[in-house]
Amino acid sequence: MDSMIINVLLPALLTFTVGILITPIVTHFLYKHKAWKKQGGKIAMGGHEAVEFNRLKGATETSTPRMGGIVIWGSVIITLVLTYLLASVFPSSFFADLDYLTRSQTLIPATSLIIGAIIGFLNDFYDVAHEGKGLKLSIRLGLITLLSGLLGWWFYTKLGVTGVNIPFDGTLELGLLIIPFFILLTLMLYASGVIDGIDGLSGGVFASIFAAYTGIAIVQSQFDLAVFCATVVGGTMAFLWFNIPPARFWMTETGSMSLTLSLATVVFMTDSLGDGNGISLLLIVGLPLIATVASNVVQVSYRKMTGRKLLRIAPLHHHFEAIGWPSYKVTMRYWIISIFCAVIGVIIASIA
Repeated sequence: MDSMIINVLLPALLTFTVGILITPIVTHFLYKHKAWKKQGGKIAMGGHEAVEFNRLKGATETSTPRMGGIVIWGSVIITLVLTYLLASVFPSSFFADLDYLTRSQTLIPATSLIIGAIIGFLNDFYDVAHEGKGLKLSIRLGLITLLSGLLGWWFYTKLGVTGVNIPFDGTLELGLLIIPFFILLTLMLYASGVIDGIDGLSGGVFASIFAAYTGIAIVQSQFDLAVFCATVVGGTMAFLWFNIPPARFWMTETGSMSLTLSLATVVFMTDSLGDGNGISLLLIVGLPLIATVASNVVQVSYRKMTGRKLLRIAPLHHHFEAIGWPSYKVTMRYWIISIFCAVIGVIIASIA
């Protein structure tokens, strides 16, 4: 057990170190090319000015670089390649135990991370280069739907995933419906990426979630998957080191999309494939993400029904800012909730 824990922690520490080391390079690139919006503010879904958002965040959009998520996925990919190469060159050494790239456990989430990073980077690039007009939402949703559909098909046909485990109550069989279920889960997680709205908020939340799934994967003896999740934690913590107020850069789509897409696959990998309850546990472990999506849905629905807003501004973390909470207070309280949820999720995984 001790050696297993070391084999999980070392790649995470390596990823954190790599992330810290590459940040000056990323920072120089982002500031050199002025990777921020040239005009602050945004338009609300109804076509009118988003007054509350522009009051809270409009000014910083023209001075804080986007694409900080490069630090996260860049450090994870570098660590993945480095440990693989070391294990290949020294197959009989200690390095062989650090290679966690396996087809059965980590290839799918690693591929999702890379694809999400690429799509998100393209969106961020166009957002910067074309006056805040990134890839159309319909295009992004179409790409995510296509990708998640292919992954759902792979889980169903190649890996034999046909149901969702329910803690203490067996399995809910979905059959072919597991494919649209995976698509909906992925789209929901992608929508939660808007939690990247306050300095330090998204990094702390995602680090807690992936830390929880590291523990859940260990409980299920999916050690390679646990190492992958741990490396994502390491990369996210390196990003967070520079994202705490005042943020050196923001995560934006290239970071949030890579994290949410890979998280969707990790959630599935820790369900019936791991003889666990990874999907159901997301309701607890991912509570801050679920609250973020739910607040948007409730806000839009309430406004359509009544013509008024329920929240000062959606998503929920901006509402707290709008009513007077300092941004650091919102962030720290989200971190506390995220840590509690992560611990509870791992405990349930170990007994369910």
